[in-house]
Amino acid sequence: MSSSPPADAPAGRARRPWSLRRRLIVQLAALLALVCLVVGVVTEFALQDFLVGQVDKRLAAATDRGFRSGDRPPWIYGDKPPPDPLRVLGQGDGTLAVQVHNGAVRAAVLNFGSATPSKVKPPLQSVSTAQQKLLLGLPPDGHRRTIDLGGDLGEYRVIASFSPSGDFSVVGLPLSDVTDTLWRLGFIFGGVALGGILVAGVAGAVTIRRTMAPLDRLAATASRVSELQLDRGEVALSERVPEVDTDPRTEVGKVGFALNRMLGHIANALKARQASESRVRQFVADASHELRTPLAAIRGYAELTRRSQEQVPPDVAFAMNRVESESARMTTLVEDLLLLARLDSGRPVVPEPVDLSRLVADAVADSHVAGPDHKWRLEAPGEPISVLGDAGQLHQVVLNLLGNARTHTPPGTTVTTALSTQDGWVRLSVLDDGPGIPPEILPDVFERFARGDNSRSRAAGSTGLGLAIVAAVVAAHSGRVSVFSEPGRTEFVAMFPEFRDPAITRS
Repeated sequence: MSSSPPADAPAGRARRPWSLRRRLIVQLAALLALVCLVVGVVTEFALQDFLVGQVDKRLAAATDRGFRSGDRPPWIYGDKPPPDPLRVLGQGDGTLAVQVHNGAVRAAVLNFGSATPSKVKPPLQSVSTAQQKLLLGLPPDGHRRTIDLGGDLGEYRVIASFSPSGDFSVVGLPLSDVTDTLWRLGFIFGGVALGGILVAGVAGAVTIRRTMAPLDRLAATASRVSELQLDRGEVALSERVPEVDTDPRTEVGKVGFALNRMLGHIANALKARQASESRVRQFVADASHELRTPLAAIRGYAELTRRSQEQVPPDVAFAMNRVESESARMTTLVEDLLLLARLDSGRPVVPEPVDLSRLVADAVADSHVAGPDHKWRLEAPGEPISVLGDAGQLHQVVLNLLGNARTHTPPGTTVTTALSTQDGWVRLSVLDDGPGIPPEILPDVFERFARGDNSRSRAAGSTGLGLAIVAAVVAAHSGRVSVFSEPGRTEFVAMFPEFRDPAITRS
């Protein structure tokens, strides 16, 4: 049977899984309780058999004494009861006798010794008609058996037989003492067992906690490793399981030893990955740097040809215009790759106060010129908002977000740029009412060379690096960036730590 909650059950009502420590303690307590229960039941039955056996011996003796001087018990014939138990041939208190003589039924129970200062009982207690009927229905085979007479009598151990004269007779002894003894033993044993279970539970909890301490240390090591940034940058995986928990002769030591080996393999793999990434990054940086000079020369010669006074054939002029535009686009791509390579290398940003309000206003003004077919709106507070960082990189973040909205939305789209502060953070938002980003593309929009499909307009070219640069620059400035998109609403939000210093003069 599965212990998981139903699929339609509310998440808040799902039961929390038990820890291994709790399960061990509960199982230990349950096992001790089961053992105590078995021991208690066996003891109760064994004691009951013993006590009933003692009653049977006394019952046989009572039967012999009852008929030693005649066929009828002397305390049930005649109209007057004996004055004391010494006149009843040594029969004990509670002894029951029933005899049928010449069709007449006589039955009585001795109550000598039952009198108390608060309640005085007669020496002989009568037996009700219903109780007599139960007793007279017993087979006269001389076997001992237990019968519940109910009322004040309760359970009795009785023998039904025929006297030498042929009279039907029953002699019985009460089992109330046996029952009381069994109950008393049960309460005592239950109290002792409960106390023992509690003591064993506490001792077991302490022992299990000490025994599982190495597992806690293993979990702590794994938790520290899980908090490391292993997906990018240079990683120093120095976390290891303590040597005391790596003895392969123990169960925990085997796990610790295997975990250390795994961490060693991961560290080697990360070093190899880091070395490979460093080579690729260096190659990209070198290639981008080397490509800047020939691209600049290509653009220069193309512009020189276009500015020449000599007439060139139309096809040559068209070709030179294409060379100039493609070289410009390739120059932008090379600059973007070079910037990403610098950011990937972990080169720290030189922090300086940047007036983000003015920077955003300038970027929106530039977008008015670059995209006159779009509607551009700016929402910003009257007072300046500043952050610490690189002004050029932050300006490129804003331009890339606005350029992304201009490139991937149709003419007439309204693009709203909002700047605000919230709980010590600066919130930069670029919102458009375009067709939205396809759901299958949305998780990868900040990846390099990620492109949307034809559902977003491609009127202008795109390198696929703009949003990757946004994510890298925001991360380098200790911020975070996110995106929300649905048809008719796409919003990019960049968050930066706010910089407040009244001594800074903003130009």
